[in-house]
Amino acid sequence: AAGPARSPSGSVDCRKARCVALTFDDSPSVRTPQILDILRRYGVHATFFTLGKYHVVKYPGTVRRMAAQGHEVETLTWSHRILTEISPADVREEITRGRDAVATVIGRRPVMLRPPQGHTSPTVTAICRRLGMAQVLWSASASDYQTTDSALITSRILARTGPGGIILLHDRVDPTNRGYNGTVAAIPGIVSGLEARGYTFVTVTQLLAPSKPRPGEVYE
Repeated sequence: AAGPARSPSGSVDCRKARCVALTFDDSPSVRTPQILDILRRYGVHATFFTLGKYHVVKYPGTVRRMAAQGHEVETLTWSHRILTEISPADVREEITRGRDAVATVIGRRPVMLRPPQGHTSPTVTAICRRLGMAQVLWSASASDYQTTDSALITSRILARTGPGGIILLHDRVDPTNRGYNGTVAAIPGIVSGLEARGYTFVTVTQLLAPSKPRPGEVYE
């Protein structure tokens, strides 16, 4: 396969390359350092949608490491409340507390939101627009919260990913749900498998370039 198309600055030009964005929800956790090790080994930058409560506030060192390695650190809200099921005031609080938790740690405020479970609405979109937040959904998911089989997770992502795709994986450790345990082991196969097919891994911001993430817009 041909190598990635690059702009004069040396960055990937996703208008010409077969780009794909690898994203992780429910970050950070005790397993995130393993993920960061794998991504560094493969030279891949990802986008992490973080939770504030019990995650960012518990593992600030991991969040700083994400940013230091060149990954994008965005927000999945403060506590993963479903935004379409709560009041507008609570939606604003979930988003602002989530992004402020990140800003407190790395000095950069997220501009992209992943609505928990992908649920959004005109009301949520209007609030995001006012808060300056773009919404990022996904095009390829392995339902890695339902299986411990890393080979199955890998095969699902390889089968469901196309050019310009946004891959959804999880790195949360949930003691009541062993379904997250296969995700870390699946990452090498996902990366090597897609690279063998000519894909270049980029962050969500790079995927959208030369446009900037637009407040209120929903990307998937």
